[in-house]
Amino acid sequence: MNKSLSIKHNERQHSRWYKTLPLPLLEAGLLVAWSSGFIGTRFSVDYAPPLLVVFWRCVVVSLLLLPFVYPRLLTTPFPVLLRNAGIGLLAMAGYMTGVTQGIALGVPAGLAALCADLLPLGMALLAATFLGERLARKVWLGLVVGLFGVIVVTQGVLALGDAPLWAYGLPVAGMLSLAVATLWQKRNAPTQTLGLLPNLWLQCFVSSFAFAAIQGSQGSLAPIPSTGFAISVIWTVGLSTLGGYGLYWICIARSSATRVASVLYLSPPLTFVWAWAMFDEPLSWQMALGVAISAIGIWLVMRAKSR
Repeated sequence: MNKSLSIKHNERQHSRWYKTLPLPLLEAGLLVAWSSGFIGTRFSVDYAPPLLVVFWRCVVVSLLLLPFVYPRLLTTPFPVLLRNAGIGLLAMAGYMTGVTQGIALGVPAGLAALCADLLPLGMALLAATFLGERLARKVWLGLVVGLFGVIVVTQGVLALGDAPLWAYGLPVAGMLSLAVATLWQKRNAPTQTLGLLPNLWLQCFVSSFAFAAIQGSQGSLAPIPSTGFAISVIWTVGLSTLGGYGLYWICIARSSATRVASVLYLSPPLTFVWAWAMFDEPLSWQMALGVAISAIGIWLVMRAKSR
């Protein structure tokens, strides 16, 4: 009984903590943490295979969160764990494999971020194609505008970059994997009983096996004894996983999904500038124009869907 009261007291303290901080400050932190995932992946390319870093990222997060989540996991029905594991494989393993492999092959981190932030467009397109959902004209207009923006950005990147043409499809494939996972989770939302941390642990845990299988077929899974590798893992664990996911759900609790999505639209331009400053990746006015066009398309889709 006392233990239960102590847990509730700690939860109330946590709630008061994030409610006292200004929402714009939390959103600014979310924007930086979200963009840091693409920068961390680009940083790791110079020191280790990106999937090796992602594998150890998942292992470290799983070990860090296990003491906090195992009581909840023990009381969760196995079918719920199995369903969330499948969603996690698509949302984390599928998404991150596409993004990291694309960046490893030379796709600029900013373009990978832009493809990832096309999630509302991907979800709308998949829902119309496979679920028979009828889309309003403004949704279709947003899809066309958003995709046109991606084409503009990609043309600018192709003129300045050196990645093989097929590699630009990898971040798009990763985004579609995340879109399928999101639709699956939304359709099963009433039966979901896992909280944020247990679900994040489960996603990292099952994805670590997928990354181990992929990376293990290409080389060793042993960590590389170098400062660059250690920084890559620490960066993606702290900033990208715990910071990005944590701030995302805190902002969702404080505002709305539409507002949080609008904040994440700023991730591609920030990632482009960040990657240009750190890695001298290509940057041009044509790419900036494409990002702005895509943002308008995503805004049209979100506005029409909310109505």
